[in-house]
Amino acid sequence: MELMRLLPLTAAAAAVSVALAVTGCNSADPVATGKDAGENPPTMVTRDVETLISDSGVVRYRIATPVWYVYDEIAEPVWTFPEGLGLEKYNDFFKKDADVRADSATYFKNKQLWRLDGRVSISNMAGEKFLTEQLFWDQARHKLYSDSFIHIERADKVLEGYGFDSNEQLTAYTIRRVSGIFPSSDFRPGQARQQNQ
Repeated sequence: MELMRLLPLTAAAAAVSVALAVTGCNSADPVATGKDAGENPPTMVTRDVETLISDSGVVRYRIATPVWYVYDEIAEPVWTFPEGLGLEKYNDFFKKDADVRADSATYFKNKQLWRLDGRVSISNMAGEKFLTEQLFWDQARHKLYSDSFIHIERADKVLEGYGFDSNEQLTAYTIRRVSGIFPSSDFRPGQARQQNQ
């Protein structure tokens, strides 16, 4: 999944450009003012981030998040997006060809590992939709995986199960423990079946 490949490389530039446009810190925010530093205060807090990232003059990504915390001065540097993350990937003609949404996200900088949590939704170029509660993206190994329940909506059928492995483009994937394969007409778009665990 090339969706987030450039995010770590361009995050610093995006943060600087966004920081200039963000009204951000207010005196009622203890983290932003440094009043409640605790053991591991963030080195940067950016609010209401919405930015476009381009490559060779062509817009490739749109990133949106209510708040972005950067913790660079701790043993394991992380970026956190506790209030959600949205990312759209565009092709050469500025047509959206992938979409990622999560209730929260964490990027483990040294491991090059993303963890998406909550209601995680990813749509690929083929129009397939992947819904889960937790998804990992290992940039170093070019792999997506999850141990959680996964619901995949395709044009012809819906696949459900537990545990999931995929390439980065979400074009070659497997469900480790399949719990069901159903005709797509049995579901409303974006609605996973209720599961009893």
